[in-house]
Amino acid sequence: MIRLLRSVSRALAAGLAGAALSSAAFAQAYPNRTITFVVPFAPGGLSDVPGRILASELQQRTGQSVVVENRPGASGMTGAAAVLKAEPDGYTLLVNALADGQNLHYINVPYSAVNDFALIGLIADGPPLVLIVANNTAYKSVADIIADAKADPKKVSFASSGPATSPAIAITQLNALGKTQIADVPYRGSGAAAQAVVAGEVQGSFVFMSNARQFHDANQARAIAVAQPKRFDRWPELPTMAEQGFPGFDHAGWVGLAAPGKTPPAVVAFLNKQVNDIIASPTYRTKIEALGMTLPVPAENTPEKFKAFMIAETAKQAELAKLSGHRK
Repeated sequence: MIRLLRSVSRALAAGLAGAALSSAAFAQAYPNRTITFVVPFAPGGLSDVPGRILASELQQRTGQSVVVENRPGASGMTGAAAVLKAEPDGYTLLVNALADGQNLHYINVPYSAVNDFALIGLIADGPPLVLIVANNTAYKSVADIIADAKADPKKVSFASSGPATSPAIAITQLNALGKTQIADVPYRGSGAAAQAVVAGEVQGSFVFMSNARQFHDANQARAIAVAQPKRFDRWPELPTMAEQGFPGFDHAGWVGLAAPGKTPPAVVAFLNKQVNDIIASPTYRTKIEALGMTLPVPAENTPEKFKAFMIAETAKQAELAKLSGHRK
């Protein structure tokens, strides 16, 4: 019996050692072909732009092509589900984002954004949502919008980037606080929603700061409030929603990188190092900060801390879901 136990023990040890060697050998050969970043939203949006910047930097560092594939739909679930079905070999990665902390509070999600993926790390944090209005309106403040919406409940409509996204949540929150019925008109991404305001198709929208600033500075739309507790340090003249009588608005994005759940740990570690090396580069920082976003501290940007961050964000979004009255 003792000999049998020793034999089994040796076999298990050999198996584990073989698996470790196999994983290490795989990692040494990685990457040796094209890597695909799946962005689960439309081009030009919060996830897409930082994802493309990272893809370009990673391509330069690895010498392998890194392509970006947009797979929008179902508030990001279409793209995420496609990554989960991919081979867990590090060649298909998900540019995940704030929606992963929001969706389960509003719609049925067939996977766990935290537990079913191999989380790699944050690639950018922020920016906040900004309320913009069309130039063909006379709105100068949030109060102006509320007054118009109350005078004619069918008059005011806002663009959003789809159900369960931050702009849609902000609209329902505004309706709940203002006792209005501002219509939510979904578009395929926050970039398209901002363009709808510029075109005068809708009266306004909550869009991320980079799009808001672009169109405000070009006099193609007017920004009237930032949806975070304090004024944005890069746009200090823009008042908050709270300053205009609508507290509780705290909507800011984030973007990260994840892989299918069974991706080898050595590959996850390699990608995490690449992400953090890129984050530390002045070129990447300049491009990301131009979007109104900030960067995590590379030494603290581990897969474990990214997981803790996502858990905290999910809890925060649960509170916003209650506040907006839009919870499933």
